[in-house]
Amino acid sequence: MQTNSAPAWRALFVGSVDGMEGDLVNRASIPFVAIHSGGIAGVGAAQKARSVLALTRGFFEADRLVRSFRPDVTLLTGGYVGVPISVASKFRGVPSVVYLPDIEPGMAVKFMNQFATRVATTTADSARYVPAGKMTVTGYPVREAFFATNRQAGRAHFGIADQDRVVLVFGGSRGAQSINRAVTGALGALLQKVTVIHVSGTVGWSEVDQARQALSPGEQARYLIYPYLHDDMTHAMAAADLAVCRSGASALGELPLLGLPAVLVPYPYAWRYQRVNAEYLARRDAAIILEDGDLNNAQGGLSETVLNLFSADNRLANMSVAMKSIQTSDGARNIAALLEEVIHHD
Repeated sequence: MQTNSAPAWRALFVGSVDGMEGDLVNRASIPFVAIHSGGIAGVGAAQKARSVLALTRGFFEADRLVRSFRPDVTLLTGGYVGVPISVASKFRGVPSVVYLPDIEPGMAVKFMNQFATRVATTTADSARYVPAGKMTVTGYPVREAFFATNRQAGRAHFGIADQDRVVLVFGGSRGAQSINRAVTGALGALLQKVTVIHVSGTVGWSEVDQARQALSPGEQARYLIYPYLHDDMTHAMAAADLAVCRSGASALGELPLLGLPAVLVPYPYAWRYQRVNAEYLARRDAAIILEDGDLNNAQGGLSETVLNLFSADNRLANMSVAMKSIQTSDGARNIAALLEEVIHHD
C-alpha cells in the first residue's frame, strides 16, 4: 500500500490471525497486522459457519484498516485473509490488484477477482480463469537472494564437493509427512549414490532426526537435515541437481530461475491447483510427477525415480535447460509497475 503524501512506497502487510506469515513478515521489518478469516471450501458445515463469522468480523477489521491506512492500492494474493480486504477496498473506492501465483485460482482468488481492478498472473495459462480484460502476465516474484547465489556458492555453503550428486527434498514451510517418511525409508539406497539435503519442516523434524542418528557416520555426512531454512534455502536450491517437493506456486518461479529439475509430488488433499502447476512443468519436460500414494512403491517410487534420473544419460541436464527456459526474472518488478499503473490510471 502507498500514501499520496509519501514519495516512496509505504507498505502494510495484512495477514491472518492464526497464520504463520507474521513471523516471516516481521523478519523482513515490514509492519504487520492480523485480521480474522476462515476457509470455506472443503470444510464441514460447522467449520463453514465459523468461517463465515470470522470473515464477517474480518471485514469490519479490514474496513478500519483501509480507512486508517488510506492506501492508494491494495495488492492481494491467495488465501481467505484477502477476501475482507478485497471487499473493504472495493467498498472504500480503493483499486486493487490480485496476484494469482498458481495457474488455477482457488475459491478465495476467484472471489477477489470479481472486485479487482487488475489481475497479475505467473503464466499466460491462467487466462481461462481470469475475467477478460483484467489479466497481465507478470511472472513470479522471486526473492533477491536467488539472484545472489549460484551452484558454487551453494555447495560451498553446505560443504558439498562439486562432483557430488545432490538431491534437495522439501515439503513446504510445515513439511510433508509422506515425503519425509518416503525419504527416510529410502536412505539406504539413496545415500549410496547421492547426497541428500532434507528440509523436513518443524512438524516432521523428530522422525527425520531419529532416522539420521541411526545412520553410520559416513551416511550421516551425506544426509544433511534441517527443520527449516530461511535465507539459506536459496543456497540449498542452488547446490542441488534435483529437487523433490510439492508443486505449490513457488515451483513456478524459484525452480525455473535456478534451472532446477524436479520430481513433483502434488498435495492430494487440497484444491487441484498443485496438480495444475505440476502438469504445466511436466508438459515442458522440466519436471516429472510422482503421486503421493506412490512414494513408497518398490517400483516407480521415490528411490527408483530419483536414481533413474541420475543414471539416465543427459536427462537431468535436458530437464534443467527446459526448466530454465520457463523462468521470468522480473516478476516482482512487473507487479510493482502494474501497481503504479493502477494508481495513476484509476
